[in-house]
Amino acid sequence: MIQRRQFLQLSGLGLASSPLSASISQYGQRPQLPGSINSGDVNHDSAVIWSRTDRPAMMWVTISTEPDFKNSQRFPGTAALAETDFNAKAVVHGLRAGTRYFYRVQFESLDKPGLFGELQQGQFKTAQTQAGTIRFCWSGDTAGQGYGIDTSRGGMHCYAEMLKRQPDFLVHCGDLIYADGPIQARKTLSDGTVWNNIVTPGKSKVAETLQEFRENYYYNFLDPKFKQFHQNVSSYQQWDDHEVVNNWYPGEQLLDDKRYTIKSVSLLAERARQALLQCNPIRLNPEDPRRIYRKVSHGPMLDIFFLDMRSYRAANSLNRQKIESAETAFLGREQLAWLQNSLASSTATWKIIASDMPIGLRVTEWQSEVAENAANGNGPALGRELEIARLLQFIAEKNVHNVHFITADVHYCASHYYHPRKAQFKDFKPFWEFVSGPLHAGTFGPNELDNTFGPELIFKGIPDDLSPNAPPSDNHQFFGEIEIDGLADTLTVKHFNRLGEELWRKTLKAEA
Repeated sequence: MIQRRQFLQLSGLGLASSPLSASISQYGQRPQLPGSINSGDVNHDSAVIWSRTDRPAMMWVTISTEPDFKNSQRFPGTAALAETDFNAKAVVHGLRAGTRYFYRVQFESLDKPGLFGELQQGQFKTAQTQAGTIRFCWSGDTAGQGYGIDTSRGGMHCYAEMLKRQPDFLVHCGDLIYADGPIQARKTLSDGTVWNNIVTPGKSKVAETLQEFRENYYYNFLDPKFKQFHQNVSSYQQWDDHEVVNNWYPGEQLLDDKRYTIKSVSLLAERARQALLQCNPIRLNPEDPRRIYRKVSHGPMLDIFFLDMRSYRAANSLNRQKIESAETAFLGREQLAWLQNSLASSTATWKIIASDMPIGLRVTEWQSEVAENAANGNGPALGRELEIARLLQFIAEKNVHNVHFITADVHYCASHYYHPRKAQFKDFKPFWEFVSGPLHAGTFGPNELDNTFGPELIFKGIPDDLSPNAPPSDNHQFFGEIEIDGLADTLTVKHFNRLGEELWRKTLKAEA
């Protein structure tokens, strides 16, 4: 097993190009890597590797269990072409479970075959198939509210602190980017000081074109800490609203937002979806390449179910309908059926639902009672809550054990315990919901609790009198960590702040 010190030493290997690539220049200009590399959607025997070059080229990935690559295997990726802005992916397969792999990414020119370019190196760990220890981080909300990369204030420092925790992987619960939030050069803070951003043309306006959505993902890799983290830790991504536009739903028209020349949110969302799938190491579903929701297994200890609470929802409304219908759709019929069947058939001890929005916190549109998530205020299950009630009732009827939620979205961290004794709707098993974020965005909250499903606030990481939109430099930035001990059948949750300080922990014992 690789030790913590070795991991941190090896995590610096990807920061510089290999000297092997420096000698190949006699045939002309080599393909470069203007962004970085990233691994994701890792399972027990394969992983997806993403990168991007600057010209037509073929992607090649070399992997090894040894950092010196003495014994290695090479895999072809997709061709990087102008149609995808030279983004490319490779699926490396036939891997050993529970094993750390080192990988190198390099592109071969399609104009001059045999001409190889810049090389970068990273690492990832495959999922286990036996009982053991799993440690992963989760959070959300990167580069929001105009807080871009200010190197004088530490940049995206949460990513450096997460890397120190040596996680097996990261679950990013959404708001990977803020496509609706341009980054300006200067942002004056409430204390009169100035937040000085790195700026790019592609991040200077709201995203409308496919290329502008891509540029939002590229921007984050300009931060060295973000880049180093993703070179050395695999990730699983899901989206929320800011990958498209704030609080969006299919069919919406942006009639009152003068920043947008394109008013159709459905059109913006399809471009945003393409950018999400092109610019991240997400494994495409062969039956539905547009699909974002999916399940990932980590052996007998853990299954993670990634939800999509955006693509299939009905229009945002007051959310007080008494009968479930097309107007109350949230996950949608197909996704809800998939989730129910997947939970019922799961044999993993722990079943973690990665949700892009919390269940029991009220999230409304600005200065409005229009509901953004399912919660609509105290009382019986109404509107979108009817779907949530049906899910929780199903879990109870099928007696599915050890189901808990992780989420982000609300820009502060908290731990909520849901129990029928405090709920208006009572037909469910008790469960926990752990909220984290932001990783690098303005801090808000706390939000109002909705008693429909009986959430109890056990912990929150911010003071009650927090000023809205607090900057990252105030250190009210958060990530969570879950550690599963497969031998003891325990799951320990921890909340950390931007300084890497542990704020709270809770150990759960598996229900037999």
